[in-house]
This record gives sequence, C-alpha cells and structure tokens, in this order.
Amino acid sequence: MWLTWANALTAVRALLAVPCACLAAAGRWPFAALLLSVAILSDLLDGPLARRLRQSSSLGGLIDHATDAAFVTVLLGALWTLGYVPWLLPVLVAASFLQYVADSRALRGRSLRASWLGRCNGIGYFVLASVVVYRNALGLHWPTDALLDALAWLLVLSTVASMLDRWRVWRTAE
Repeated sequence: MWLTWANALTAVRALLAVPCACLAAAGRWPFAALLLSVAILSDLLDGPLARRLRQSSSLGGLIDHATDAAFVTVLLGALWTLGYVPWLLPVLVAASFLQYVADSRALRGRSLRASWLGRCNGIGYFVLASVVVYRNALGLHWPTDALLDALAWLLVLSTVASMLDRWRVWRTAE
C-alpha cells in the first residue's frame, strides 16, 4: 500500500528538494521560499493524512523521514555553497539519517527508533534552512549572519552528540 495520498504529498516534497536548493544557490530567494513553503506544508500534512485515512505504515514513515533528510541535506548543501552553513552540517545530516535507519533496523519492517535530541536536530535543520531562505527572500538583516553561524555550529555539535548517543545505546543493546 505505497500508493497513498500521504505518500503523494511526500513525493511532492522529494521532487521539490533539488529545485529549491538550486534556486537558493542561485540567490533566487523568493522562488526558493515558495518551494520551501510547499515542502513544509506537505511535511505537516502527510503524517496526519496517513493516520486519518488509516494508511500509515513503517515504509511510509521511512520514506517520509528519508525525504525530510534528503530535502534538508540538499538545501543545507546549497546554503553551504553560499557560506551560510559549514560543509560539515549537510554531511552530518546525511550520516545521522543513515545511522538512524541502520540502528532502527527500519528495513526489516520495524518502527524507526527516534530520540529526543534527534527530533530536535531534525526540526533545527529545517528551522536554520528556513530562516536563511525566508530572511533573504524578505530582504531582512536579522537574524545576523553571526547568529545563523552560531546556530549552524550548535546543530553540528548536537548532531555529533546525537550520533554518539545512538552509537552508545546500540553498543549497550548488543
């Protein structure tokens, strides 16, 4: 049952990732903001829609998380090319998602095992990318580049902490 309305919304988000990142990299902020808004809306709606229509599944959850990770990774990668985030952040986002999937054994049909810090990081990635895109689309000067840089490095540190914690839990569960 992979052909559902919720998965269609997730697919829209997946299809918007590269165009949104390309528009951001080209400095076409209003268009990037528009695509980012559609992507965020699809992310907010796909889960509740799947539950309401009783179409939620482990595979759907994995696809949703993978799409979120891919979207934010490519967008943060584009923002790195413009100097808004350190190169390490998009690399860590991708690595932490892969660790999350491997650790949760999601490919065996089990539910993904989330952590509080991992959830906060996932939100933080979207917040950082969104603030940069919307700030530039609106021509604002706040938050400052220094504040955005501090947030980016905080996300680098918290992602490393989350990955180390996930590794520690995995090691003690063996």
